[in-house]
Amino acid sequence: MQRLLFPPFRALKGRQCLQLLAPRAAPRAQCDCIRRPLRPGQYSTISEVALQSGRGTVSLPSKAAERVVGRWLLVCSGTVAGAVILGGVTRLTESGLSMVDWHLIKEMKPPTSQEEWEAEFQRYQQFPEFKILNHDMTLTEFKFIWYMEYSHRMWGRLVGLAYILPAAYFWRKGWLSRGMKGRVLALCGLVCFQGLLGWYMVKSGLEEKPDSHDIPRVSQYRLAAHLGSALVLYCASLWTSLSLLLPPHKLPETRALLWLRRFAHGTAGLVFLTALSGAFVAGLDAGLVYNSFPKMGDSWIPEDLFTFSPILRNVFENPTTVQFDHRILGITSVTAVTVLYFLSRRIPLPRRTKMAAVTLLALAYTQVGLGISTLLMYVPTPLAATHQSGSLALLTGALWLMNELRRVPK
Repeated sequence: MQRLLFPPFRALKGRQCLQLLAPRAAPRAQCDCIRRPLRPGQYSTISEVALQSGRGTVSLPSKAAERVVGRWLLVCSGTVAGAVILGGVTRLTESGLSMVDWHLIKEMKPPTSQEEWEAEFQRYQQFPEFKILNHDMTLTEFKFIWYMEYSHRMWGRLVGLAYILPAAYFWRKGWLSRGMKGRVLALCGLVCFQGLLGWYMVKSGLEEKPDSHDIPRVSQYRLAAHLGSALVLYCASLWTSLSLLLPPHKLPETRALLWLRRFAHGTAGLVFLTALSGAFVAGLDAGLVYNSFPKMGDSWIPEDLFTFSPILRNVFENPTTVQFDHRILGITSVTAVTVLYFLSRRIPLPRRTKMAAVTLLALAYTQVGLGISTLLMYVPTPLAATHQSGSLALLTGALWLMNELRRVPK
């Protein structure tokens, strides 16, 4: 760059004035030197240097471009949240196995005629869910669950477009820094992986299992993987958008702040783990085994907590253990959030950071109330869907507080 900007320095040494990076149309009266034609490789402005180098844009994006990218990722995280909520409702209404095949383009057109609907219904009748669970289902009832799954899949395609198309545009405009390019590529790749993982999950519920007498359902392991990858996508998008949109606070690096920051990170991880354990509760219908609180039935620790062998299987396959673990994680999470709130009150923090801590505390206790109500009322769909949405809201609050406490790079 020094050669580009200052190539004639030695040649001009000793002249009365030195005119570098000056406009071409500058008045001659301002300088006694004679304007000579520029040789190849010499440029009069920084813009010419950028254009001649073939870039046309500055390597680092401007603040305005960062705000645009931040708002885009905030919208993307909102679409992911919508997909998680819609997926939870699809699971609660037992609609996820109504579409028995997967095509990226072909399935975007729903059945329109009576013949097409009957053909789709006949394909569904060949799989275990109809034979075992819904053998008396009518075509009208099938249309409801089919449209639920169809809406979830179409929303997933919308999420993919919301990531990929703007990313390509911003990349072409040069609004992404080198580090941001890698992050955006990872987010777009995770979106594509999420779609494939969704179909991999659905396939587990379409398989014939002659030795099993249980109702057909998707694998709780694949369901947890599908939800977990969606939560990772949501957290990464939201964190990046908040980092671009919210100016960081210049907080004094005291020992108390360091401990508060670490505790906030641990609390956010605990909230994430609790939300992920909800996938095993949903996959095994574990919310229907003990509908009492705080005890499970008549005891604090149920007798069938470790009925499976080996013992580790109970953590992921025993509905009683899965519900017990979810209870413990939920109580631990709200306790950690409460401690985090009182720790934050002992440190002088900016107003926005205090607001994040109060919001997180309110969300935590609201979520606990929703969870207990869902359990006591035998998991009604509207309340259960609200509880699942509350886990996402609580995770959002934890990420917001973490972002407020982040270290300012030197």
